[in-house]
Amino acid sequence: MDHGTHPSGTAHGHGATWTTAMRATLHCLTGCAVGEILGMVVGTALMWGNAPTMVLAIALAFVFGYSFTLFAVVRAGVSMRAALKVALAADTVSIAVMELVDNGIVALVPGALDAHLSDGLFWYALLGGFVVAFVITTPVNKWMIGRGKGHAVAHAYH
Repeated sequence: MDHGTHPSGTAHGHGATWTTAMRATLHCLTGCAVGEILGMVVGTALMWGNAPTMVLAIALAFVFGYSFTLFAVVRAGVSMRAALKVALAADTVSIAVMELVDNGIVALVPGALDAHLSDGLFWYALLGGFVVAFVITTPVNKWMIGRGKGHAVAHAYH
């Protein structure tokens, strides 16, 4: 087993600080939040049911979450195909954990799924879900970065 330096430039198990993990999680959360809010707004405005609205919101969270990394890596001079591989490797687990936690919180808050965009409950549940998702996803990202995985894959291009 190689205990040396990974392509990301971090030593196995030693390159992950809480600050790095929080920045990676915030980066991911920003894309997820944009996509998820847009999906909720579109689904609600079109009067879709809860299931199709959540599917749209989750799909857009992944699209926007990946796109933030994708465009940063492309700006660094990497081809679109290679940048897509980096984005998928860097963000998939983080986005998946974030979406699972966030949507789980929204689903568990009584009345949140039936709340309208103009209801405070809708926004409190959604924003509260983002906060809890950030808190839970940060240690996941720290663990992954420390092993040269997750967001560590994209660090070479920042």
